[in-house]
Amino acid sequence: MSADCDAIVIGGGHNGLVCACYLAKAGLKVLLLEKCSSMGGMTNTEEVTLPGFHSDTHALCIQFANFSPVPDELRLAEYGYELLHPDPCWSHPFPNGRAITVYRDIDRTCESISRFSERDSQTWRRLYQEFLEQKDAICASMNRPPATFADQAAEEQSPVGLDHYRCEMQSLRSWCNEVFEAEETKCLATAWGAHVGAAPDDVGGGSIACLFSMVIQHFGNNVVKGGMRRLPLALAGFLEAHGGSILLDAQVSQILIEWGKAIGVELADGRQILCKKLISSSAHPRHLVLDLLGEREVGPQVANKMRRYELGEPVMVIYLALDRPPEFAAGGAVSQSVYAHPSEPSTEYFSRAYSDARGGLLPEQPFFLVCNDTAGDKSRAPNGKALMKLVVQPVPYRINGDAAGRIKGTEWDDVKEPFADRVIELMTKKYSPNLAGRIINRVVHSPVDIETLLPSALEGTNSHGAFLPYQVGRMRPIPELGGYRSPISNVYLCGSGSHPGPGVTMAPGRNAAQVIYQDLGLDFLEMSCNKDIQ
Repeated sequence: MSADCDAIVIGGGHNGLVCACYLAKAGLKVLLLEKCSSMGGMTNTEEVTLPGFHSDTHALCIQFANFSPVPDELRLAEYGYELLHPDPCWSHPFPNGRAITVYRDIDRTCESISRFSERDSQTWRRLYQEFLEQKDAICASMNRPPATFADQAAEEQSPVGLDHYRCEMQSLRSWCNEVFEAEETKCLATAWGAHVGAAPDDVGGGSIACLFSMVIQHFGNNVVKGGMRRLPLALAGFLEAHGGSILLDAQVSQILIEWGKAIGVELADGRQILCKKLISSSAHPRHLVLDLLGEREVGPQVANKMRRYELGEPVMVIYLALDRPPEFAAGGAVSQSVYAHPSEPSTEYFSRAYSDARGGLLPEQPFFLVCNDTAGDKSRAPNGKALMKLVVQPVPYRINGDAAGRIKGTEWDDVKEPFADRVIELMTKKYSPNLAGRIINRVVHSPVDIETLLPSALEGTNSHGAFLPYQVGRMRPIPELGGYRSPISNVYLCGSGSHPGPGVTMAPGRNAAQVIYQDLGLDFLEMSCNKDIQ
């Protein structure tokens, strides 16, 4: 039976597509397999609520992907990829009608912070200057395979390196207490921890919050014109223009191994597809190791480590179609922000939400990210209408009860609508007084719904594994798989379960391609910079 292609890429999310594009650019005959009927994974756009209302189902904004050379190297603008640059970038409203707003202009941001603390305003400016000095190094670290432990240790020998290492180990609460004085400014940073499931007292949360804040201060909170789906569509356009193929509704049930090497895959319908050289997977690493490869191939040590791999915090999403744009009690700047992080002016507010959720309880005072889709791109909804998404994080996957004692039931199908009522009531009462009356339709996706719709979102998580100090860099997902290589010599990882981790970065796919090029004896730098190599 002859091979159908040189390389198979499993998974049509943006990282799988990025990896496939670089392999095709090197002249390999590439076949990408996607189990769903459309590409995109967590970079997708759908009419979830009503026709004409185009919601980004997971990721909304381009943040760390602003570090990526992928759009230029793959000429994605030629395939329909275009960024919009909304301003303000994000706001943090409080129940008293006040807010901090982060603008693209550092002076305007500092002015907003100074209403709560002049010292914090000066600190923000200092942190931003430090970011500018480190920006190139941060970019380089993201867009290459993770450093070895020896290289990391060498970097940390200097005082600056040790300070950086110390910050990476600090909790959000520790770091915020150290650098800010106003509780409101602390909350401005603390909210970013929720994006990667970091509670105020989790080790490592401080550096995450600082980096998120400064990246968006510098690059903005950009959105893809027409919806996040334009990114995978642009990548697919490049792939097909370079001889690659995409097969949808193609669920891989196992990777076929012969004499210690992968020779192809078997699909759920029994079809077998063979390849000559390699397989790269952007699937959840637990799925790759335990299901597609299996313990017999990877060995019990690797299999047991993957069983212990921590998944992260589940989320619940409320999609809202609105009859007009939302208004916030804290003013127009918040209403115009593409992101808002409403909370009480206390880091303890976040601690309680995490304590409830991690104890299996529906939080009494849930935290939720407000994605104001139409503030970033008015084309997402019919003229005069608006679109919003509330990402409630964290929530329990398995429910033991309700922290408020009012919602009965322990199955998500029974409690998701009453719990969504709580969120809408909280939002309307404290932050956006007219919100409830402006909703013309809502759709609620519980963690169980999210996992059903997108199986790579195990237990309703969206990070391909918790982003923890012992699951980052060379230890992501586990040390044996920390450099994009699997125990099978020609099977690679190229998804968010590898360095640098979750979110829309395009980095895992590109970094995996660098490793594959090396193993194939190809010059990645020459190939990536050459726009015409086939």
